[in-house]
Amino acid sequence: MKPNHFVVQSPSAPPAQLFLLYHAAGDNPVSMGQIGSWFAEVFPQALVVSIGGPEAGGKAPGRQWFNEASLGDVSLQQRVNEAMPQFLQSVQEWQQLSGVTPEATALIGFSQGSVMILEGSKAQPSLAGRIVAFSGRYASLPEAATAKTTIHLIHGEDDEVYQAEHAQQAAERLTSLGGDVTLDIVEDLPHAIDQRSMNLALDHLRYTVPRRYFEEALSGGKPGDEVITFI
Repeated sequence: MKPNHFVVQSPSAPPAQLFLLYHAAGDNPVSMGQIGSWFAEVFPQALVVSIGGPEAGGKAPGRQWFNEASLGDVSLQQRVNEAMPQFLQSVQEWQQLSGVTPEATALIGFSQGSVMILEGSKAQPSLAGRIVAFSGRYASLPEAATAKTTIHLIHGEDDEVYQAEHAQQAAERLTSLGGDVTLDIVEDLPHAIDQRSMNLALDHLRYTVPRRYFEEALSGGKPGDEVITFI
């Protein structure tokens, strides 16, 4: 089944940025849209859309990208791989509909949604310019990384679903591979998004300068206007 969606914000003029949000297993796009409203307020020129998982999951109207029952690391990767083509299609379709480039696209995920956006960046490194992964993990740590995507990992210290160690390992691996990553561990936070997490995400999108800008400057290049829309 094709993923359903909920449009949080659609600017009257052609959008300058595209924010796509991906929810936890058993949640739904309307509920995740409440998180999207924070990004919409700060980025009024952005098209903000919450994407629903393609399968029913949990109590109606819950959705999911894959069933999380009886998962080990191997089966997690297998289920993510099975869902990945449809996930990538959801990103590419909204980029085409909006006319927004990957560089000006931000993917926002929570829990299973974060798993999908992190794994999506492995499957297609040029998928988005920014990734904000709340309380998620890679199914398996990446073997390569690119500075073209800036990844912001935000994780609760007391996360009982995906332990904070996953985020720490991911940050270490991405850094060692030359990726562009930030890591914030939120003290005493379980598997959730709170005001502190949101403030961190918004501050990163507004004030953290992607490493690719420095690399372009050192090479004598100049980033185009569409690339700097998150600053």
